Formats: sequence, C-alpha cells, structure tokens
Amino acid sequence: MTVKLTPYITLEGRTQEAIRFYEQALGAEVIFVTTYGEMPDMPSTFTEDLKALVAHAKLKIGEAELMFSDSPSGSSPGEGKRVTICITTTDVEQSRRIFEALQQEGQVNLPFQEEAFSPGFGDVTDKFGVTFQVFTELPYN
Repeated sequence: MTVKLTPYITLEGRTQEAIRFYEQALGAEVIFVTTYGEMPDMPSTFTEDLKALVAHAKLKIGEAELMFSDSPSGSSPGEGKRVTICITTTDVEQSRRIFEALQQEGQVNLPFQEEAFSPGFGDVTDKFGVTFQVFTELPYN
C-alpha cells in the first residue's frame, strides 16, 4: 500500500492549453485525460462547451505527477480551490479512512464514492480551510 501527495491544479477552462504547455515546456507525459462529456451520468444541462472541459487529467514529469481539472462552470474555482492537495492511495478503504478523518469539523465538497476514473474518490476541505482530494489509483497497464 502506498500513499503520496500530488498537487492538483484547477483552471478556468484552460486545462487542455496547460497540458500542451507542460508537454512542451517540461517534457510532461500525459497519463490520462477525461472530459466532463466523457463522464457517465453527466447532467443534461451541460452545454457542448462544458462537456469539452477537462474533468480529470494526470501528467508525469520526471518522477513527479501533476493532476488537473477545469472548474465545471468554467469560472474561477474560488478561494482555496485553485490548488488542491491530492492524496493518492492504492487501497479504497485506506482512502475512505483518510477522507473520513479529514472531514471531521470540515466540509465535504464531493462525497467519497466510486467515479469513472477511480474506485474511491472524494473532495473535502478540512477544518483549517485546506482542500484535499482523496484519490484511489487504478492500476495502469
């Protein structure tokens, strides 16, 4: 079982541009990119422009990783949400325990649940105002 912290950057509709930039500037390798339109059960109210925004992306730069997404509204993600600390594990129950510990006296932004890109994922702001995403990593083949 492993645990690592990964910077998670939220942008206002510019994630695809940022990915191309980091590929050129830093030699980043794109591990995966998922748009909101590719997510199952996407609200019918999402326009084609919103569906084209990045819901989740992961880049590898040397031995480090960066994760990205666009704010689903395409607007500013708000105070404390531009950079989020992503805690990644390889075990759903360990992820759940971490999420539950962080939510004590904090605020759940997205309940811990299975997502198309992760068997266990949630977003929480702790009692100090620090936002964490708890991400259970799928094996990459």
